[in-house]
Amino acid sequence: MAAAGVGALASGSLDALAQAPQILTASAVKPLVISAANGNRSKDAEGMTCVARAYKMILEGADVLDAVIAGVNIVELDPEDTSVGYGGLPNADGVVQLDASVMHGPLKRAGGVACIEGVRTPSLVAKKVMEETDHHLLVGKGAQVFARNMGFKIEEDLLTEKSRKLWMEWKRRTDPQHYPDPKSRSEARMRERTKMAMEGLLDGDHVFGTINCNGINARGEICGVTTTSGLAFKIPGRVGDSPILGAGLYVDGKAGEAGSTGRGEANLFSLASFLIVESMRQGMAPKDAGMLALKRIAANTVEKRLLNSRGTPNFNVTFYVLNTRSEYAGVALYASRFALCGADGPQTLATEALYPGKPED
Repeated sequence: MAAAGVGALASGSLDALAQAPQILTASAVKPLVISAANGNRSKDAEGMTCVARAYKMILEGADVLDAVIAGVNIVELDPEDTSVGYGGLPNADGVVQLDASVMHGPLKRAGGVACIEGVRTPSLVAKKVMEETDHHLLVGKGAQVFARNMGFKIEEDLLTEKSRKLWMEWKRRTDPQHYPDPKSRSEARMRERTKMAMEGLLDGDHVFGTINCNGINARGEICGVTTTSGLAFKIPGRVGDSPILGAGLYVDGKAGEAGSTGRGEANLFSLASFLIVESMRQGMAPKDAGMLALKRIAANTVEKRLLNSRGTPNFNVTFYVLNTRSEYAGVALYASRFALCGADGPQTLATEALYPGKPED
């Protein structure tokens, strides 16, 4: 198994793209890593992507949580990825505030940080919260002080030249100095953020930020991590689903794990990752459990401002699901992609979609 996996990684298949949804049914537990699509984009100094790095470490015997965190660190440290870590798009005031959570299946432990500033790798701080405290979540200035105490470098400004320019472009378009009224201002900011994505200035799949990465080893041990810079140009202090257990990430060592990207508020309202894992505990396959959660989100979306002319959500949510038998699924409200690495090497695959077309009219 290990030889086959390393051979696939060496075969140069880093950018393989599958055209159809992939659902695996394994007769035995096989090492596997699943993540958001940007988990097969950014590369480290050795040319390995997030999922490839995590998979390689799992084959070499590393703790699964250490492996998936090492994978997302590649994305967190990539200044070209505007959805996570260093280079992540800032809040409305131009300040980068990051969130992350980790869960360890075998140890039944978890940790998270929210609205932390000045640390490029919030996933590592979340792991320290899990290891060094009796808490699951630290936020804001307290999270930053904790990170400093744990030896992390605190930087005054995490904006890159690219993220700063995009923030200034958004401010220019929305012209907040006029403040016509709160509702109009909010609508203008959402409209211009969407336009910037449609024009290719922002990554349409990651306007809401985030990478989730889940892994399993040959012993069936599962762990997961979710890390994000959050909704682009969010209200300062806004926290989405990523650092919240049961929403942006949930891991149960006996059932499986699920994580998400997309509109955090919709996921928070449904605690969908918890729902997915509990559904798998009751015998559902990963794909069916994920689709159930998507239907729950759709049923809970009733505000007109959140619906398109078809009466379906005007936003996307994607789930990355893995059970303890190495069965997996990538599912979304609308067609999206996810990354995977197993014995065949790293791939970028199409999700199963609840609705056809795109969220916007």
